[in-house]
Amino acid sequence: MKSFKIYLSMLVFSMSFMSCEVRTTNNARGVGSKSIPPGQAKKNYGTKSAKPFAPGQNK
Repeated sequence: MKSFKIYLSMLVFSMSFMSCEVRTTNNARGVGSKSIPPGQAKKNYGTKSAKPFAPGQNK
């Protein structure tokens, strides 16, 4: 009976770890993620002006 309790507790313990799920998101401009500065975006895309990448400068 003692070994049954040990096996049962090990089963419950292992099932608790298998039920955990890790989620990661890789959004460039998603909610809660840090976006890169306009100057760095300009360098990455090879444009001459950083104005299109600045959120306050869009018309």
